[in-house]
Amino acid sequence: MAYRRTEQIEARLADNRQRILRAARQLIADGGFQEAQVVAVAHAAGVATGTIYRYFPSGADLFAEVLRIICQRELDVVSSIARTGGSAAERLAAAVRAFSSRALRARRLAYAIIVEPVDPEIDEVRLEYRRAQWRVFESIIADGIALEEFPPQNARASAGCLVGALLEGLVAPLSQNAPVGDESEGAVVEAVVDFVLRGVSWKGENR
Repeated sequence: MAYRRTEQIEARLADNRQRILRAARQLIADGGFQEAQVVAVAHAAGVATGTIYRYFPSGADLFAEVLRIICQRELDVVSSIARTGGSAAERLAAAVRAFSSRALRARRLAYAIIVEPVDPEIDEVRLEYRRAQWRVFESIIADGIALEEFPPQNARASAGCLVGALLEGLVAPLSQNAPVGDESEGAVVEAVVDFVLRGVSWKGENR
C-alpha cells in the first residue's frame, strides 16, 4: 500500500519550510546575503542543516525563493497603486513614493535585494521582478500618453529608464551606515519622485 502523508505530517513539513524562509529573510535583513549562510539559517530556524536540503536543493535555491517572496510583495504594492483611480502622474508618483519609502524603512534588506552581489540563480529572480516592475511603470506611462497627461514617448523605454533611475537613486542612501532620519528620508523620496515626473512629463513639469 502506497505511503500517504497524514495532515499532521503535511502541516509539520509546511511549518518547517516557513520557519526556514522566515529565518533566511531575517538573516538577510540583518546582514545581507553574505551573513545568510545555510548553517546560520538552520540554527535560526531551529532545524538541522540537512533538513533545509529536504526543501531546497541548494542554498541558492533557498535564497532565490526568499527573494521571490520579498519581490512579489513589493510588486503587489506597486501594482495595486497602478490600478487605483487618479491621474497617471498621481499614480506614478504614488508608486515610486511607496517603493522608495518601503526600501528606506528596511534599508539593509532593500540594499541586499537591489544591489548586493549574489549567485546567478538569485540574480535571475532579481531581474525577473525588475522586468515585472518595468511593465507596471510602462502601463502607467502609456495611460498618461493616451490621456495626453504625458507627451508622446516610447513608454517602454521611459519605463526602463525610470526603473534604472529609481534603483540607482536609492543605492547610496541604502548603503549608508548611519540611520536615515524622517526628514532626510522624506527628502530622498521626494527627490526621486520629482526626478521621475520630470522625466516623463510635459517640458519636465507635472501638468
